[in-house]
Amino acid sequence: MAKPKVAFYWCSSCGGCEEAVVDLAEGILQVVEAVDIVFWPVALDFKRRDVEAMPDGAIDVCFINGAIRMSEQEAMAKLLRRKSKLVIAYGSCAWMGGIPGLANLTSKKAIFDYVYHQAPTIGNGSAVEPLPRTEVPEGELELPEFSEKVRTLDQTIEVDYYLPGCPPTPKITLEAVEAILKGALPEKGSVLAGDRALCHECKANASKPEKLLIKEFKRIQEVIPDLSKCLLAQGLLCLGPVTRGGCEARCLKAGMPCTGCFGPLEKVHDYGAKALSALASIVDSRDEAELTRIFDAIPDPAGTFYRYSLPASLLGGKRSAEG
Repeated sequence: MAKPKVAFYWCSSCGGCEEAVVDLAEGILQVVEAVDIVFWPVALDFKRRDVEAMPDGAIDVCFINGAIRMSEQEAMAKLLRRKSKLVIAYGSCAWMGGIPGLANLTSKKAIFDYVYHQAPTIGNGSAVEPLPRTEVPEGELELPEFSEKVRTLDQTIEVDYYLPGCPPTPKITLEAVEAILKGALPEKGSVLAGDRALCHECKANASKPEKLLIKEFKRIQEVIPDLSKCLLAQGLLCLGPVTRGGCEARCLKAGMPCTGCFGPLEKVHDYGAKALSALASIVDSRDEAELTRIFDAIPDPAGTFYRYSLPASLLGGKRSAEG
């Protein structure tokens, strides 16, 4: 019996999702033994032409990580979709837009103006911007085009399943591979992680007061947290109550409040709005001046509440004056 054919591809992301596959450690030997990796250009010598030569649907499952920003990423995602029976959005960036998606708070023009004209590290003196096509004596050079906005994978192609995390943990990665091999995948469109809030995985959950009320928010560098007690109860901005579990509470075990990389629970349409409303509900004040003081302690609300999900949100990004 032929092994299932599996592909991995990296779009707009930091590369942590690729490392997450390697972080399976000895578990990767089980994966390699059970599947035939037919495309993984970051790790093995594969080329686009190798995928183009495959019949449509030849790849059983393709894990694509990263958001879509460049024309090359869009083209590869569409090619891999055509060649694959199943496509899994692997990690926060592919699922919700991730950290690269925060670029939607500005414009392509503003990004290029800063990077190629204003940044203190510019040293060529000519402030040259990259062009999609440039004529040189040897012929025409072509570069991928930089799109106006960052998009999620499912805003570009049809996606069958989602694997959350920044990056996904080895545990849920291996569980997803095992479900694929056993033919035990849930309903199409499912997120391959639990649907309980992260608090249920946190060892300090039992210490959370029955009625949690906050008078101030503290930044992580301002305190030494007591890891036996709920971080949110200590005033640290922890998004565990509104974030999907499945990560084994790794950040919380290290004293780092949850930043929400496993995304929303089912039936939540806008993670950032849900997180903001949840925190607003536990702020212990009705005084306008005091409320302003409390929320001013959150220096970057957009980056806090939409850190991983801006392109997938109802906002999508900053709106221009023209709409």
